[in-house]
Amino acid sequence: MPFVNIKITRDGATTEQKRQLIAGVTQLLVDVMGKSPATTTVIIDEVDTDNRGLGGESVTELRKPKS
Repeated sequence: MPFVNIKITRDGATTEQKRQLIAGVTQLLVDVMGKSPATTTVIIDEVDTDNRGLGGESVTELRKPKS
């Protein structure tokens, strides 16, 4: 029973894009590992950009235009 957790920032992934991620990851596990799609779980966690950091700064700050 595969369990895949995808974490993305909460800033614009559409419902259709998430549907495609779920379907694509499920199919990848079928193709590569022979897993059953019926027992494959895919979870998408959306993280606020204030709650993710890179290089010592929040993603929110990193995405602000530089002056």
